[in-house]
Parts: sequence; structure tokens; C-alpha cells
Amino acid sequence: MSFIVVIPARYQSTRLPAKPLADILGKTMIERVAEQALQSGAKQVIVATDDQRIVDALQRVKNIEVCLTSKDHESGTDRLAEVCHIYNFSDDEIIVNVQGDEPLIPPSVIKQVANNLFENEQASVATLSAPIGDQEDVFNVNAVKVVTDKNKLALYFSRATIPWDRDNFTPENQQSKNVNLENLQRHIGIYAYRVNFLKQYAQLSVSPLEVIEKLEQLRVLWHGFKIHVDVAVEVPPAGIDTAQDLQRVINVLSAVNINK
Repeated sequence: MSFIVVIPARYQSTRLPAKPLADILGKTMIERVAEQALQSGAKQVIVATDDQRIVDALQRVKNIEVCLTSKDHESGTDRLAEVCHIYNFSDDEIIVNVQGDEPLIPPSVIKQVANNLFENEQASVATLSAPIGDQEDVFNVNAVKVVTDKNKLALYFSRATIPWDRDNFTPENQQSKNVNLENLQRHIGIYAYRVNFLKQYAQLSVSPLEVIEKLEQLRVLWHGFKIHVDVAVEVPPAGIDTAQDLQRVINVLSAVNINK
């Protein structure tokens, strides 16, 4: 099995300006994400950006390619499709989309999601999930839930709490935070695609479910494609959205360096 990692990296960020170039102990955030991807066994790691400043920042870094793409893409998936077109990748090539704001992403999950897609010919996309272990996440709309069939193919993704445990999720249990977390899975936003699907995705119409839930993966299900979902072998730490998140990652890496 071989696969390619593409890391979409937009320069603009509302909550953290110039986020991909944020300094983390002497390296930019996007460089640290790419370094994690290189450790996954990917045969190629490409940063797909819309800004020349990111291209310039990565030119000195070995083994990381940079592809300058359009500024007009509505999603990271559309940016991936452009990269596939520019590089003229073969239809059966596997592309893993790694978010550009996750400098602590474990290489093991990158390899896992690529391997899952390689082994499941039914699926056009593969992604991961993790058991919900925090009561706060059960009814949190920002913790996206997923349910699958017996073959690990996604039935639905939702910001709502699914499956709804009618007997367990009583108002009293919700208020006391004493609900049973069994069978609840939180979606982890890492994806593997086959190139032939990415070519088709660029032509798919936006689905009404996607608009309602604000979840792009529902477009895939709406149009009849299959998404394989496996439980992550290692749960990735949260990504970076704010200055506080950035400081948290710096603290984690500082502690690691001290203990070496």
C-alpha cells in the first residue's frame, strides 16, 4: 500500500491570523504538521496553499512539496481535487487529507485511514472515530457524532446526539450528567480518498443535509458514495483554532523537550 498526504493550508484565519505560519518552538505550525505526515510512511507530502507566503516559508524544508492553488475553493476537499489535477495523479491513488492545524497528529492515524481505504473497495472515502468519554461531548453540537453499519460503513454524521438512547437520555440523566456513553462515537476529521472520487466530488451538488448540519461529509452520503469509519488506534489531540490552543501545543512540546 502506498499513499500521498495533502495538507490544505489557507493563510487567512478569523480567530488566529496567519495561522499556518504561527511559530511553535522555532518551526511554523504547517511545517510541524508536515513533519508528522512524513513519519506516517506516506510516499509524498504536499502542502496545498492559497498564499505565496506559505510557499516561501516551506521552500527551505526538505521532503515537503508545496502546491499553490486557487484562493476560490469553498472547502479543503475542493483544494485536494485541484492538487490531483495539477499533479495528474492516477485514479486509484490514495490521498489522505490532513488538517493543517494539527501539529500533534499521530502518524499512526494517518497510516491507519489510508490502509482502511486500501482494504475496502466498497468505500470511496475513509475516516476515523473515537468513543465519547466525556459527558460534556454527548450533547455538544461541536462534537460530531457518527453511526455505522456492521461493515463499518457510515450511516449518518450529525451534530445531534446519535444514536438517541430513548431510555437512557432522560431529562433527569441529562441534567445530572449521568448518561451511558456506550455506543457513542465522535467523528475525527481525517479523510482518505481515491483520486477518482475526488474528481467526481468536485462536480457534486451541495446537499440539503450538508447545508442544515454544516457537515461537508454528508454530501458524500447524499450522493450515494460509501464512507468507511474505523475507531482510531490513537486519538489525535485537538487542533489549533485560537491563541490559547497554540499556547497549549507549545506547552506540550516544551514538556516533551524537557523530558528528553
